[in-house]
Parts: sequence; structure tokens; C-alpha cells
Amino acid sequence: MTDALTDDLTDILTIENGAPATPTFSAAEMARRRDAVRGVMADRGIDAAFFTSIHMIAYLSDFVYCSFGRSYGLALTPEAATVIAANIDGGQPGRRARASGAGALTYTDWRRENFEAAATRLLPARGRVGVEFDHLPIDRRARLQAALPEVEFVDVAADCMALRLVKSAEEIAHIKAGAAIADLGGAACVAAIGEGVPEHEVALASTGAMVRAIAERFPTVELMDSWTWFQSGLNTDGAHNPVTSRRVRAGDILSLNCFPMIAGYYTALERTLFFDHCDDASLNLWAVNVAVHERGLSLIRPGARCCDIAAELNEIYRAHGLLGRRTFGYGHSFGVLSHYYGREAGLELREDVETVLAPGMVVSMEPMIMIPEGEPGAGGYREHDILVVTEDGAENITGFPYGPAHNIVR
Repeated sequence: MTDALTDDLTDILTIENGAPATPTFSAAEMARRRDAVRGVMADRGIDAAFFTSIHMIAYLSDFVYCSFGRSYGLALTPEAATVIAANIDGGQPGRRARASGAGALTYTDWRRENFEAAATRLLPARGRVGVEFDHLPIDRRARLQAALPEVEFVDVAADCMALRLVKSAEEIAHIKAGAAIADLGGAACVAAIGEGVPEHEVALASTGAMVRAIAERFPTVELMDSWTWFQSGLNTDGAHNPVTSRRVRAGDILSLNCFPMIAGYYTALERTLFFDHCDDASLNLWAVNVAVHERGLSLIRPGARCCDIAAELNEIYRAHGLLGRRTFGYGHSFGVLSHYYGREAGLELREDVETVLAPGMVVSMEPMIMIPEGEPGAGGYREHDILVVTEDGAENITGFPYGPAHNIVR
């Protein structure tokens, strides 16, 4: 402990409060991840790395931080991995980090520069240090540079994202469990739908079912961040529209969106539904989107390029005069990510992504079109499945049914 203001106030602490947590992944899996990043460091002549994003810190230490305006980091050297966390979190960062084979330092609020002071304890005073430029704001980078004036900071975000794109067997098993729990959330969502039921009540039923299922399947995991977006009518026009208190009415188009979060790993189930009945114009639009979805599922295989998948699916929409109603790319990677952190942009099914699919990648197929209010069939139509790319194809790990034959709720 150094730089004490008084005998009672210390800038940097090591807190070991309680036994290590039960780890999400094996020691071998966590060592594999850290060694893979060290391989990038060696290839690029980097002496150490300092990660500040939620996803990379979780990926390397099994600790998902809650920033709330504070800074967090993970220093990775050839010898050690150490989390830097804020004192407000008590011993929890250390319990999780120690379980994964990492260490932890805690900095206090007594001095504004304590985070940087902790970083200087763990990083070399000179040389090359890898950082994530996309998660290192200008002011924080300036403070780090002032604390380590002889260090050259180099970007390793893309290199580390490339490592995360291919999942291990343990990660895939974890993601499959999440997908199965999303299916349970979908069933609870459908069961809660009824005339006059508010969106938020449907969402609460779904989220509650998923949290309970996670607690049963993973009895030692932290239960946080699972959520449901259930949208109706006009609220279906955006994929990420928040839940409201609008009440479901007969003939409504509905969007079911279930997102169980398990140790920082996001999975999803998204479906178009209608309540009570579906008019002809809506049925026709829904059928087109289902056709795009099914063709997309067939295109997920090793060797396929993301941009080529997008281009082929565009032609189906174009043939029906609906290409201009598409609202986003056709799918994205899964792993350590959430709606408020993380994104593996190198594996998105978009026209400007040339990544080639490979075994071990996990990707969604989720076409969506939006028809504005006042037009026949108004609303947002979206189906979403998760696929694991295999050696000779892909395994669809989403079990919830899609399309008009299953999802007109009565």
C-alpha cells in the first residue's frame, strides 16, 4: 500500500474477502484465452496489454464490471493477468478474478489519479502496450499517457475481436444453454399475452421465467442483466424499442425479444407474432420475411462470406419490392456481449463485411423489414435464430417455432 493520505485512507488495496467464486469456465479455458492474447502480443512486439472494455475484461477474468462513471481495467503481461477495479465493488472483483486464475487490485476514490496509479504498478514503464482504442476515451488515454510517458500505446482491439470470433467447446456449450433458456422465455411471453395485457406485464413474465431458469441451470452464477423487449403495434417498428405500458389489442402485430444473460454471455430469441388474427397484407409480408429467414439459415456454412450472404438475401427482398424496408444487417456474432457493451463487428452479415465463416463461429440469422404506419401490414417483422458453424454446415440452436402457422396467438 502506498501514498496513504492518513493511516485510514489508502489509495490502492488488495481485497480478499471470502473464498473465490465458482468459475464459469475451466482453468484451462481461461488460460487458453489469455495465452491467445499473449500470442498476439508476441507477434506484434507488444510488452503488455491493458484492456478497458467490459467484454475483454470479462473474457479474460470472468468479471463483468458495472462502470457507473468509474474506470476499470485488466493488465495482461507475459506472467500475469490482473483486474483493476473500484473500491465500491468490495471483494467481488477479486473473488471472480481469483477463480479464473487472475489477480485483482482495488483503487479508491481518495485521489482522482488512483486508477492510473494502479495501472503503473502492473504495466511496464516503457515499451509498447496494447490497448483498445474503441474503448479508451481521449481523456482516459491522456491520463494513462501522462502516467506512463515512455510507453507507446498501440491498438489491439481488432486482433482480440478476431480471437473471440471463434468459440471454444466450453463457450459453445454455454451459448447453447442460453439459447434454450431464451426459448423458455419465449414460451412464458406467449403464455402471458392476452387482450388488454400491457407490454410490460408480458415482458416481466418472460424475464422472470428466464432468470429462474438461469438460477436452476447455473446455481452459482450471478443473476443480472437478463431482459425482455415485448413490443406491440407501432412499437414494433424498431428492433430495440423499449417496453411500454401499451395494452395488447386484437389484430396487433407483436415482437417477442428474449435476452438471457449468463456470465456476460448474451443469447437471444426474436419472433414476429400476431394477437387473435392476422390480416392478409400482414400475412403476405410475414411470409416474405420468413422466406428470407429460411434462405438465410441455409446459407450459414463454413466458407461463406458475410457480404455474399447479405447480397443474396437482398435479392429476395428486391424481388418483392421490399429491399428499401430492410432496417439492419442480417445477423451478428454471439459471445461476451450485451445491449450496452461489446460487439464483434467483424462478424456481421452485412454488405461491407468480408469475413469468411469458419467452424466455431456463432452467428444469428435475423432479417427484419419495417412497414410504416398508414400502409397495409404496418409494423416490424423479424425472426431470429442462433447458429453454430460446424465443419460441414451449421447447427441451429434455437428451438422456438416461427411463422404464421405457429405464432398467431389466440
